Amino acid sequence: MPAPGALLAILSAILFGTSTPLAKLVLGNGVSPWLLASLLYLGSGTGLAIVHAARRMFGDGAGEASLARADLPWLALVILSGGAIAPVLLMAGLATTPASTASLLLNLEGLATLAIAWLVFRENVDRRLLIGAAAILGGAALLSWRGGPADGGLGMLAIAGACLAWGIDNNLTRKLSSADPVQIAMLKGLAAGAVNLLLALTLGASLPALPVIAGAALIGFLGYGVSLVMFVLALRHLGTARSGAYFSTAPFIGALLAIALFGEPVTLPLLAAGLLMAVGLWLHLTESHVHGHMHEALEHEHRHVHDSHHQHDHPPGIAPDEPHSHWHQHAPMVHRHAHYPDLHHRHRHAH
Repeated sequence: MPAPGALLAILSAILFGTSTPLAKLVLGNGVSPWLLASLLYLGSGTGLAIVHAARRMFGDGAGEASLARADLPWLALVILSGGAIAPVLLMAGLATTPASTASLLLNLEGLATLAIAWLVFRENVDRRLLIGAAAILGGAALLSWRGGPADGGLGMLAIAGACLAWGIDNNLTRKLSSADPVQIAMLKGLAAGAVNLLLALTLGASLPALPVIAGAALIGFLGYGVSLVMFVLALRHLGTARSGAYFSTAPFIGALLAIALFGEPVTLPLLAAGLLMAVGLWLHLTESHVHGHMHEALEHEHRHVHDSHHQHDHPPGIAPDEPHSHWHQHAPMVHRHAHYPDLHHRHRHAH
């Protein structure tokens, strides 16, 4: 298992997976889906703003690169797809879909992430990952035939739409993964939360009781904010497709918690879908990728230590303490080792 990227992605998945059935509990208090989406992201952004301020106050986090002007268009698209569209679709789907089914359907996010990374951004995806993706899709398709409420189909379609929007979000976030993940998640949470709150109130939603608001904010801070910070860090180490594969553990966590919280039945189709998804996830997690490769000349800024890929001099004023962040150059290099499409291994492959 590649570390630390895999561990970060799985921890991110646990936090997000837990948030789905907990969000359904909040919906049970009469909160509109659009308003809940805004509360989740405002909780995420506000909590991370406190963390960001505390880091600046105590001088921690100085090793991270700040967002640059060129990053702002990508950040805007990330906020639109993953902060505005996706959570509203998920909350709307949760309103008419059993929480365990909704949690397992969120496996489609990993599949959408992988497909977009492979087909649009040309990230390397081998046969093993494709077979695993097919198993995950088979499990999601099996879930869609489980039956349930008459309008369950529309609810599941809304959740699938949320997964597609988050798949786009994950791939766009890769463009920002060299920057400070706390800053990225904070701005996403505050912007998406404020816009969704304004729209929800304009459409007639009313704020719930303070304890409900506090609960939704805490779910958002952990399940959306801290989870996103860990996912951005995982992107640095694993690339988009593989981070999405590890993140596919989230629905299993959510489904187990949903069964415990709501007493939902453990049916044969649910077990079969979970088994298919588990096989797909196992194929993803046990991948090994080794070949000789060439690093082209590259200039960028990100948090790093002086490993085999970072052998450079420092400009005046840069402290030698590690890890640190500064603009640096990579000379061309050819070598062979196990690797993933991280910040330094986004190269083409011969097929």
